[in-house]
Amino acid sequence: MPIRIARPDELPALVQHSDQPERNAGTAAYLTDLLAKKCTRPEWCLVAEDEAGRLTAATALWTLPGNDVPMALVLLETPWDEPGLATGQALLAEAAALADSLGATELEHVTDLPTQPPQYQAEPERRAELLRLAGFERARDGRRFRRRSGVELTSYDDRLTWHSLPSLGREPFIALLAEALPTSADAQLAAKVARHGARRAAESLFADMEEFSYEPSWWELGYAPDGTPAALSLPARNPSTAVIGLVAVSPACRGNGYATAVVARGTRLLVESGAEEIRGDCDAANTAMIMAFERAGYENFADRQEFTRRL
Repeated sequence: MPIRIARPDELPALVQHSDQPERNAGTAAYLTDLLAKKCTRPEWCLVAEDEAGRLTAATALWTLPGNDVPMALVLLETPWDEPGLATGQALLAEAAALADSLGATELEHVTDLPTQPPQYQAEPERRAELLRLAGFERARDGRRFRRRSGVELTSYDDRLTWHSLPSLGREPFIALLAEALPTSADAQLAAKVARHGARRAAESLFADMEEFSYEPSWWELGYAPDGTPAALSLPARNPSTAVIGLVAVSPACRGNGYATAVVARGTRLLVESGAEEIRGDCDAANTAMIMAFERAGYENFADRQEFTRRL
C-alpha cells in the first residue's frame, strides 16, 4: 500500500468515515488548527492509499508551535484488521524515518480513554498493539484532570512564601527539580533520571517547559516557613489550553499538602490571566498529585497512555 505525503486537496480531511460526520468535522478542524499554529506542516502529514486510490491510513507529526523538530504523532488512523495493522506499521516506519530526518531523537504518541474529540482514537487495544509492533514502549500510565470555569477557587495556603522566576533566576528551579526527580512517583520522570542523571534531567525538563507559552511571573518557588525551598509551580499554556504544567515538592517537605498548594496557586494565576479551562496530567501511581488535583477542584476526565519510541 503506497505511503506518501498528503496532497493539498486531501488536507485537512485525511481519512474520512461516511458514517461519522461529527468525527470527520472534528478531526479536520483539529488539523486545520495545528497547521495554522505551525504545530505541524503539510509535508508532515502522511497517508496510505489502497489500490482504488482511497485513503485508508494517516498520521501527522506534531511539535510545539513554530519548532522545526517533531516531537509526537497525532491523528493516527488505520484499518484495525490484520492487514490494517501491517499498513499501520509501514505508516509508522515512514513517520519515524521522516522525523529522524528532521532531527528528532524520540517520538511520542498518546491514547486517551474514553475516546473523545478531536482525535477519536478507536480500538485502544489494537492501537496499543500497533504501537508495540512499531517499536513504541509505554512510558506512562497517566490520569488527565480538568477544571472548568465556575468551580470555586481553593483557599490560599499561607504556609508557603512565593518568589517568581524573574527574581530568582533559573538555577533555584533546576536545583529543586534535581532534588525532587530521583524519588518522583512519575514513571516518565524516573526514566529521564535513569537515562540522564538527576541534574541533566532537571535541566532538560525545565528547557522543555520553556517551550510552552507562559509569563515569567507565573513560575514560582514556594518557600517553607523555615526558608527551605519546598515546592515548584510552572503553570503555562500549550497550543490547546492552559495547563498546570509541572509540579515538584522537595522530598524533605513532602507530606504537608504542598502539592495541593502548588496546584491551587497555578490555578489561581491561570484563572486571573483569563483561562476558562485548565488541564493537568500525572502518573496513575502518583497518589499525592491525584489528591492535589481533586482537592483543587479538578475532575479526572480521561486516562492517558503515553508511548515513546527512540529514533
